[in-house]
Amino acid sequence: MRSTLLIEGISDAVGFVGGALVGFWAGRWLGLDLFAPGYGSASIGAIVLVSLGGGIGLQLARKWRNRASNTPKE
Repeated sequence: MRSTLLIEGISDAVGFVGGALVGFWAGRWLGLDLFAPGYGSASIGAIVLVSLGGGIGLQLARKWRNRASNTPKE
């Protein structure tokens, strides 16, 4: 049981951080600065991309984990 929870936590963390990094680099590629002073439109756009990337990465990690656990073992 404990190892299942550990795998769940690690896969969620890796998926979220990986997705957030993809969102961050997509924002940089589009010229959006996450760390710009104030809350201008470029900063808000970068925050949205990082948030979406993190959420999508988390969902992909959960789908991968569910698919891996439903695979019949020989």
